[in-house]
Formats: sequence, C-alpha cells, structure tokens
Amino acid sequence: MGKKIIAKHKRASYDYFLEEKFEAGLSLVGTEVKSLRAGKVSIAEAWVDIDKNGEAWIQNMTIPHYEFGNINNHQETRKRKLLLNKKEIEKLLHQVKAQKMTIVPTIIYFTGSLVKMEIALGRGKKDFDKRADKAKKDVERKLQQRDYS
Repeated sequence: MGKKIIAKHKRASYDYFLEEKFEAGLSLVGTEVKSLRAGKVSIAEAWVDIDKNGEAWIQNMTIPHYEFGNINNHQETRKRKLLLNKKEIEKLLHQVKAQKMTIVPTIIYFTGSLVKMEIALGRGKKDFDKRADKAKKDVERKLQQRDYS
C-alpha cells in the first residue's frame, strides 16, 4: 500500500523550521472523503490545536462540498478530529508549550482507503532566515545548471 498524496502545504518549509513529523488519522464524514478522492482540499491556512480534554483538532482545513452530494453535505471549514495516541498528543502539547513551537499540517494523503495527515512541529522563521534559505537554494540551482551544461 503506497501513499496517494492529495495535497501538500508547500509554504510550510518556507515559513517554519520543521523538526519532528507525526502521522495522524482524520475523523471525516462520507462526503468529505468523496471530495478528497476528487483531490479537492486546502491545508494552506490550516493549523492544529490541542484542547483541554487532550484531543487534537485541525482547524480551518477547507474541504469543498461534494458536487454530487445532497442537502446533508458537510460544512467546508469545520474543525476535524486528528487521531493520535495519547503519548503523541502529550509530546506535541509539551513541545508547543515549553519550546513555543507550532503544529503545522504538511501533507494529506490516502494510505489504502484511510485518510492520513502528516503534521510537523515547526518553529517560525524570521525574514532573514527566509532570505538565507532562498539564497542557498539559488546557489544550489546554479550549481545544478552548471553541472548539466
């Protein structure tokens, strides 16, 4: 069973230093899964929050209405529960509180018939960090071009 990637958060590595990654399941309704199978989802504005009951929730992930759905279609930006075990949630909560890190969704994908999400602990980059990364990538790209010509 391979991964079938539905969507990536392309700016995540640009905006954050991504450190540790976790795989989490998603609790979804039927029309949400059908929209995901059609490849319709946006995780660019999404974030992960842990509530006082120790449950992880993804907020502001947009899954558009299923086009062939009926009146019982889902809400597009409702909060959805992430399925993580207790030790993972405790570790995430500790890192967020102690080291001022953010939980960033990076990839959403299918593993067989299951919808999974890769989340990462990220520390926000400053503007000078972003400029340094861009300069480094430009140098690497020029070196690659020089090797092929």
